[in-house]
Amino acid sequence: MSKDYYKTLGVDKNASDEEIKRAFRKLAKKYHPDVNKEEGAGEKFKEIGEAYSVLSDANKRRQYDQFGSAAFDGTAGAGGFGGFGGGFSGFGFEDFDLGDIFEQFMGGGSRRRNSNRPTKGDDALVHINLSFDEAIYGTEKEFSINIKDKCSDCNGHGGHNPKKCSTCNGRGRVIQEQRTILGMFQTETTCSSCGGSGETFETTCNTCRGKGITQKKKNLKVRVPRGVDNGDQLRMSGKASTGTNGGPNGDIYIEFTVKEHPIYQRDKSDIYIKVPITITEAILGGKKEIKTVDGKVKIEIEPGTQNGDKLKLRGKGIDDEKLGRKGDTYIIYNVIVPTKLDKTQKKLIKELSETNLYNEDQFKKFDEYN
Repeated sequence: MSKDYYKTLGVDKNASDEEIKRAFRKLAKKYHPDVNKEEGAGEKFKEIGEAYSVLSDANKRRQYDQFGSAAFDGTAGAGGFGGFGGGFSGFGFEDFDLGDIFEQFMGGGSRRRNSNRPTKGDDALVHINLSFDEAIYGTEKEFSINIKDKCSDCNGHGGHNPKKCSTCNGRGRVIQEQRTILGMFQTETTCSSCGGSGETFETTCNTCRGKGITQKKKNLKVRVPRGVDNGDQLRMSGKASTGTNGGPNGDIYIEFTVKEHPIYQRDKSDIYIKVPITITEAILGGKKEIKTVDGKVKIEIEPGTQNGDKLKLRGKGIDDEKLGRKGDTYIIYNVIVPTKLDKTQKKLIKELSETNLYNEDQFKKFDEYN
């Protein structure tokens, strides 16, 4: 099936070379796979490149105008161009790096991204386990971490007695020529001899083997603020691996895992405590001393307290340092029904059961329903 290269580029058959070039630039920029992530963008980019490779070549364009795309795929009729050596299908367009072609064509001999630019060092993640009390009241923790650090023997340079790189003459970059389907292009790349620094050394550092960086075990301390919760993270800025080319050090992120408490349940800065009380305490009321995270408090149990009733102790929760305020403590009453009674207790309960206890609305509503 014949391909319409003019239609692919969106130009007229009488378009000038400059119009064809402009059309290709516009479409290549739009459909380049590094820019356009839509499905089929890569294939569209190849079609644009194929069309331009033919129409930008005066000889190929004449043959295309006469025989169509068949002139390049070996399907032309007798006397045609079945064995034509410059055919596009035999050129191997798919073997080229589309990103390189695009950058070279769009930018000519422009510089690529500078690999010698200052780069931040790698960040690190450390997990620290805390007891419930350590998380509530704050603490100080020690930990060890392996990081990439500047070599102390060569001060991070990678060698001794620096001199100008003879390959790039101290520029740190070299110019290379490359032939592509779009013609000959010049590219400027990082010098492989000096890694872009513009310097080499008389002797390579034996400690870091020329890398300028070594692995190092680092012992650190961190102050854990009050009120840290499970999964919270703390950042230690600039304490991780060293940067390159003068870039800043990476950061250490500390993630906390907090052990659960046997009695307290936590919800952010609030504390919930299930307090067991006896039947008589629930019926008659009473006083009880409760230990909270903010210290001991005496609570008044109201007569007729029901199982699950809640009492709020304002400001008796966690002193959250990051929020700058205290949470609350909630007392949840848990009325315990005894499972073992002695003779005296059984007698008293039986006497109580013979009295009229059906004086509550709940019983009346239930009896009316039944």
